[in-house]
Amino acid sequence: MITSQQMRAARALLGIDQRQLAELAGLSMPTIQRMEASGGQVRGVVDTLVKVIRALESNGIELIGENAPSEAVGRGVRLRDTSSGKSAGRANSILFDRADGTRFDEQRI
Repeated sequence: MITSQQMRAARALLGIDQRQLAELAGLSMPTIQRMEASGGQVRGVVDTLVKVIRALESNGIELIGENAPSEAVGRGVRLRDTSSGKSAGRANSILFDRADGTRFDEQRI
């Protein structure tokens, strides 16, 4: 349903702390802390998980499941997984998405 890493990343994208997420979801801060401290898939009462997901989604977060396409437009971040668990090395990057082949950080403004 949602992983602890997704919860932390979603909070970071929204610029909120655990207390603020707890308020948005109508939960206690210790509940959010426990959820984020779990490794991988967050386990808990389904109603509690739904409250967190609804709070995040109603504030603009799109939670993308493993191997699922994104349904919306806009900016976002997705963790790319490899079979070895290591970085895939050099891959397509927004630093190289200019039509003229220049790096994003080389472009003069």
